[in-house]
Amino acid sequence: MKLHRIIVPLAVLALILAACQPSASQPSPPTSAEPSEVAEPLGGTISILATWTDAEQETFLAMIQPWVDANEVEVEYEGTRDLNAVLTTRVEGNNPPDVAGLPGPGQMAQFARSGDLVDLSDIIDLDAMAAEYNEGWIADGTVDGQFVGIFIKVSVKGLIWYNPDQFAAAGYEVPNDWAGFDDLVEQIKSDGHTPWGIGIESGAASGWPATDWIEDFVLRQSGPDVYDAWWQGEQAWSSPEIKSAFEAFGTWAADADYVAGGPNNVLNLFFGNGGDCIFRDPAECYLHHQASFISGFFEENFPDVAVAGETYDFFAMPGDQFGGMTTGGDLFGMFNDTPQARSLMQYLTTAEAQQIWVEAGGAISPNSSVPTSAYPDDTSRRIAEILNAAEVVRFDASDKMPDQMNQAFWSATLDYVQNPGNLDQILADLDAVRAEAYGG
Repeated sequence: MKLHRIIVPLAVLALILAACQPSASQPSPPTSAEPSEVAEPLGGTISILATWTDAEQETFLAMIQPWVDANEVEVEYEGTRDLNAVLTTRVEGNNPPDVAGLPGPGQMAQFARSGDLVDLSDIIDLDAMAAEYNEGWIADGTVDGQFVGIFIKVSVKGLIWYNPDQFAAAGYEVPNDWAGFDDLVEQIKSDGHTPWGIGIESGAASGWPATDWIEDFVLRQSGPDVYDAWWQGEQAWSSPEIKSAFEAFGTWAADADYVAGGPNNVLNLFFGNGGDCIFRDPAECYLHHQASFISGFFEENFPDVAVAGETYDFFAMPGDQFGGMTTGGDLFGMFNDTPQARSLMQYLTTAEAQQIWVEAGGAISPNSSVPTSAYPDDTSRRIAEILNAAEVVRFDASDKMPDQMNQAFWSATLDYVQNPGNLDQILADLDAVRAEAYGG
């Protein structure tokens, strides 16, 4: 399980109402609506299952409160950190919630193919949605031609974190393109410094930070078509494109000249401490690759030192041949086709609803109509701007793979960092898992 499923970025309030009350026989497709459009409240109840508890639960409930007030719907909310197990049990027991957070795209696909998720294509106006969402978000919510999942908040991956004070002292500048990025890494090394801080230890999920690296390289080196074919099981792991992405990661992570503490440290260092070295004085590393949530670790690990924009900052990992951004995020699906469920799903896609989530800090909205002025700090505002400007957006590939493939990928990255000379065999082994995991 990757961190974006564990660390939940958050919310607070803004105002809007979802769509006119729909019915099972006559769907109401708009993605947003004004409160005056509701002729009379829907009433009734809606059951919701999601991962958020405690303060996060309060934030989610605040997010939907304008909809609740306008429609006079009673909400039966259940929060659980073991979302996958609880949701699966409920579905298998023929007692699913009306709507629910989905554990990830892989599980979403399983629920869709088993007929448990309701197709939203006639409930949400996809043409209107396409004006506010990158096509990647709609594609990532689609299974076998059915639109079954909506993203309500996301995290942005492929960010390179650095210490501006240390950069200035060493005379380094933020690069504008891939060539400049590669030159910067080489310059840091030639100056006798260590370019990277990397940690990929995460208990039973060790290796997932390395898969994020490789996914970024696949997207930036080979483009979205190869990326999509890869997670769908149609692109061989031993193909030149995937092998090249592993090698790009290994050039830095498996070489003691490029990574703080050497490869053994990469394997044993908890991912949340992977960027600690940019705060040392003198610097023990100058660069750290991680998603938008890592700033929380910086401030927890160095409460008296970590200051956004001063002692830590970021830039987007440049593209090699292609651009694009990789992401994580929180999905919602609909399991029971009721007027209340339809209306809530419509509401959750709106900029007005997601702005409530954004204003609390830490959350990034996939809806580009959420104004950047709604973000409460410069870091999240800039991350949102980067995401909105990206022409290509793709969800974390390993999280979209079958679980067997995903876990084999995690394990393979550990083997690779320890034994980079065994890459051909590692990739051949992954192809063997691919044949089994994808049923062919």
